[in-house]
Amino acid sequence: MNAHPKDMLHEILGAALSAVAPDKAVSKYVSLDGDTLLIDDVTYYLNTFENIYVVGAGKGAAPMAAQLEEILGNRITDGIICVKYDHTVPLTIIRTIEGAHPVPDANGERGARAILELVANAGKKDLVLCCITGGASALTPALVEGISLDDGKKVTQLLLDCGANINEINAIRKHMSIFGSGNLARAAYPAPLAALIISDVIGDNLDVIASGPTSPDNSTFKDCMDIFERYKLTDKVPVNILAHMQSGAEGTIFETPKVGDPVFDSVQNLLVATNEQALQAASVKAEELGYTPRIVTSTMSGEARSVASDIAKQAQKASNGKTPKLCLLSGGETTVTLTGKGMGGRNQEMALAAAVALDGCPNIAMLCAGTDGSDGPTDAAGGFALPDSLKRAKECRIDPQVYLADNDSYRYLKSTGDLLQTGPTLTNVMDICITLVQHEPF
Repeated sequence: MNAHPKDMLHEILGAALSAVAPDKAVSKYVSLDGDTLLIDDVTYYLNTFENIYVVGAGKGAAPMAAQLEEILGNRITDGIICVKYDHTVPLTIIRTIEGAHPVPDANGERGARAILELVANAGKKDLVLCCITGGASALTPALVEGISLDDGKKVTQLLLDCGANINEINAIRKHMSIFGSGNLARAAYPAPLAALIISDVIGDNLDVIASGPTSPDNSTFKDCMDIFERYKLTDKVPVNILAHMQSGAEGTIFETPKVGDPVFDSVQNLLVATNEQALQAASVKAEELGYTPRIVTSTMSGEARSVASDIAKQAQKASNGKTPKLCLLSGGETTVTLTGKGMGGRNQEMALAAAVALDGCPNIAMLCAGTDGSDGPTDAAGGFALPDSLKRAKECRIDPQVYLADNDSYRYLKSTGDLLQTGPTLTNVMDICITLVQHEPF
């Protein structure tokens, strides 16, 4: 008997998540031989350092820090990480501060300032190791003087509601932050700093991941003003934030650290896990299950329901092709422009839109998932679009079009049994869409 498509989709997702597990990512690139610490191709002779500090932030920072404790043990002098609530693991030396995501809170601000204070004590004879994953921007909301946390929360929510992408959101965050946009590296200077980074952004640009706390910033105050104007937010953002961005664009406030700044002379930034790695692992598992894998893209973006419709069309076309069993894999991060009052997330909205677009195709099954296990302000990671999804909706007497119009994908998928709930995965490499296509019905 053939496996149920839902089970196979689960298996493929599991393989993808395992490949980008934070602890595995650290152990792949970091090793210790006596007093010699090797991070990728850079050697650090620990007997030349007086202190080793470990800091970090993000949804996957805790298992990364735990792996560094496993490798370095009591060589670590002190450490602090900021993680999302309920994204902790036991640590011996490194302290953990939990905060809110995606809309920041006071705990995150406290944690960010504690990290800055710790690394500011580091000197040339100290080593700073940094663990950075997706979510770090919201979890480290230490803002410039004159901008309150409530102001930062308001502008973040406005950007989320209007469908701004992560690059745009992070550009705004960076120009309000004393932590992101290279400022963590600036605080640690002149200590050598090695940053281990898990990417949750399209293109894996170091200055965008987590708002680039250890990287030169490529965005500008002018970019921020353009973003406000693009989404018609100039009359909605707090006046002090608008004034701050305008002053920066006019050159009366110093820009964030750029390429060539000496604070980056002793910084090593290393990508240890990416969406592409997850897709490659998913590809291997799909092949083991008898499907011909095809990685469509790792730069998936755009309005969630439109992207879902496009993937559904690709799948329908492929179902009439020469390959009897095909697995289409896409990675990236879509957006949702809120027009309704429902509850959901971009992956759940994709799953619901795909179910409508596929309209009960008996030979196509899709899973849309956030690799962090958290999709929007819900306890779900995403959702399924299965051959019998619409049939179950009719049995529940619910109309998918009504729920889609109200951005209420969570309640719809929960009613039909198509909700994906994984709990926190403690990693984050954006989203994955897995589509199984075959000639014969499932």
